[in-house]
Amino acid sequence: MSEFTCNQEIVTIARRNLTQDVWDYLTGGAESEMTMRRNRHAIDSYAFIPRVLRDMSSIDPSGTTLGQKVRIPVLLAPIGSLQAIHAGGGASSAKAAARFGTMPIISSITEPSLEEIAEAADGPKVFQLYVRGDFDWIKSIVGRAKSAGYTSLALTVDSAYYGIRERQLMNRWLPPSVKAQKDRHLQSAITWDLMDRIRDLWQGNFMLKGIGSVADAVMAVERGVDTLYISNHGGRQLDHCLGGLETLAEVAAAVKGRAELIVDGGFLRGTDVIKAIALGASSVAIGRLQGWALAAGGEDGLVRCLELIEREMINALGLLGVNNLAQLTTDYVRKTDVVGPTHELSTFYHMKERLT
Repeated sequence: MSEFTCNQEIVTIARRNLTQDVWDYLTGGAESEMTMRRNRHAIDSYAFIPRVLRDMSSIDPSGTTLGQKVRIPVLLAPIGSLQAIHAGGGASSAKAAARFGTMPIISSITEPSLEEIAEAADGPKVFQLYVRGDFDWIKSIVGRAKSAGYTSLALTVDSAYYGIRERQLMNRWLPPSVKAQKDRHLQSAITWDLMDRIRDLWQGNFMLKGIGSVADAVMAVERGVDTLYISNHGGRQLDHCLGGLETLAEVAAAVKGRAELIVDGGFLRGTDVIKAIALGASSVAIGRLQGWALAAGGEDGLVRCLELIEREMINALGLLGVNNLAQLTTDYVRKTDVVGPTHELSTFYHMKERLT
């Protein structure tokens, strides 16, 4: 896997390895996929303002997120039914994260079990919760996650209904987690009061995943939420939303450091990560890119993917005139026009031609 020269190559191999059904599940979005395109558009709409004549002989791309030092501030986003993409499922993501030096966020609807994933690798892990039972069920699964050693709990709040994902509908295909699910209607009944009760159960670092507005970000901070995970589910839930990076910029200005900010949605390159840090995030999370890397080469492929992002970050920081992420501010980015297509895959040169 060390022979992969860039993440474009990883995506090309993933396309070759995945069936059409699974490729569409991983790569597609909801309805017209406008939110998915806006995720990429938001990232591409920021340009760098580089500085020169600075000593760039030493560059440190590491970061700190959720109280943990990470080799680069790139977390592994939770992916439901990850085992459909790679047989190792969440355990492979956990192993790759530990080997590289970052954190996985483990979905409650992926395999193997949360305990098996926790045992698969050392290092801090975040448990992401979908509500699939009554409060006794919630107490049980939260207790299991604490006993297994997860260091943070992420409650997903943008999934009251399952997105209308037309690629899956046209394929007559559903991921295993959706086929097997029961009591999904309980996800639709989550309220701020229930969120408070779940946070009180956890009594540790607690984040809300799926923040898409300044109003909800401010409400969450006022209710004592530690971490805001800004996400539109990769464009897979409500279509026609703002891009994730655009929402991040608005939330950061409103929250003013009162909560840690994580963001996902279309992040594929080291330069993407740098933009998010400059706009106020402590880290970004990768979902589709993680899945493509696992499909291309399993655990080794995902480690290599992270190495390539690190290489891109070091190169970009050096050319930007920044020695470490603490130096990044909004002075280094500027909103501008986007040139060219904005589909997520178009970020990789000639990807459309390679897939045709």
